[in-house]
Amino acid sequence: MTKAASSIWTAELRLLLRSGRNLLALILLFMLSGAAVWAGIAEIEHQRATIERVEAEQIRDLATVEEANAGPEGDAGYNAYYAFMLTQDPPPPLAFAAIGQRDLQPYVLRVRALGLQAQLYDSETYNPELALPGVFDWAFVLIYLLPLVVIALGHDLVTGERETGRLRLLLSLPGSGLWRRRIGLRYGAVLAALGLPLIAGGIVMAAPASGIAVMLGAAALYCAFWFGLAMLIGASLRTSATAAAAMIGCWIVLTLILPTLANAAIARSVPVAKGIDLTLAQREIVHRGWDVPKAQTFERFFVNHPEWRGKEEFEGRFHWKWYYAMHQVGDEAGAADVKDYRASLAEREDFTRMLGLVLPGVGTMTVLHRIADTDIAGQLAYQDSIAAYHERLRRFYYPYLFDERSFTRTDFAQIPRYETRRATGTLDAASLIALGILALLLLVAGRARMARIGARRRS
Repeated sequence: MTKAASSIWTAELRLLLRSGRNLLALILLFMLSGAAVWAGIAEIEHQRATIERVEAEQIRDLATVEEANAGPEGDAGYNAYYAFMLTQDPPPPLAFAAIGQRDLQPYVLRVRALGLQAQLYDSETYNPELALPGVFDWAFVLIYLLPLVVIALGHDLVTGERETGRLRLLLSLPGSGLWRRRIGLRYGAVLAALGLPLIAGGIVMAAPASGIAVMLGAAALYCAFWFGLAMLIGASLRTSATAAAAMIGCWIVLTLILPTLANAAIARSVPVAKGIDLTLAQREIVHRGWDVPKAQTFERFFVNHPEWRGKEEFEGRFHWKWYYAMHQVGDEAGAADVKDYRASLAEREDFTRMLGLVLPGVGTMTVLHRIADTDIAGQLAYQDSIAAYHERLRRFYYPYLFDERSFTRTDFAQIPRYETRRATGTLDAASLIALGILALLLLVAGRARMARIGARRRS
């Protein structure tokens, strides 16, 4: 950069910061972004502390169960009933920036060898009034607050010059790059105010640089969309007040009204049962099992577990092998409902991703939650890992139950432990491409509008 060019950029920067409104908006964005990152880190640290506290309690509980029953005459059914086994979903490294579903869905769950569905979905309940406002994190600042800062900095870029009578002179300067410099400086200042706290938070949380880069890339495209919109509206209207009102209207429609209406439409077109309904259905099946002939329960159990056929006989009215078979039959009876429930959640998520192709806020939020692995897909992956672990746990106990073997301390130490799933955050390229196209179209349209104004002025 030549000395003259450097002087021009310096002058433009001074002009930008000379405005108390612009400086206040940038400082406020920086503070809000920093506060959001701090709040996100605090939430993640709280979740980690909760997992550590539950792990400590888990060790004490297992020691109590082992002391009470694991001996030469130990009863495997008793251990399987009272030994709650811990599963946990530690926060992914990028979760501090986009918490997503982690403030609503469980991230630690203790399960037994009993029916899984009653345990898995019983913990899905939450207070909808507390969930309604959402969570204050970096993604929230980006989607909802950044556009307001762009409006403050960009609504009068063109209209302000028209109102002061300088627009004719500025448009008569061919090849000066004035508008590129002004928009570029504001664009860079907004991204810096928003992105620096994210980078600092990523360093503190040891987040992968690639993930931070994707989040900053999504923020850059989203910011470009709003600056393109500001340029187009500013070039189309005559006064700064009108331009500001028009951009505020666009912000209300694009970030509040349309996403809310679309979400209501998706919820209406793709109804999803509540998880607690699956729990109640499974429990009802299990409770009815007490009145069903035991031979009938075993026959339904042997459909998927034929290896234990011939070992179902026992004396008396109760045996643990019948009890656990009854619970498994209850799970299998509700498997179709669970499949439909999960398919409905996945379908809603697909509709939301498609919606993100035309609504920039929705698309950007989808990208952030996916790369942070805090969306519905991440929660379902955790549930899948619990189901796989529950399968291992049941099959570990079945030989002791059906062969009526004693459960010793050595056997207690062999109880399978849950293996934490690996984060699966991936890049949602389609939403990023769509967002980039929208931003480019707006910038091109705004530039074309400015060119037409300049042509009319010169003629």
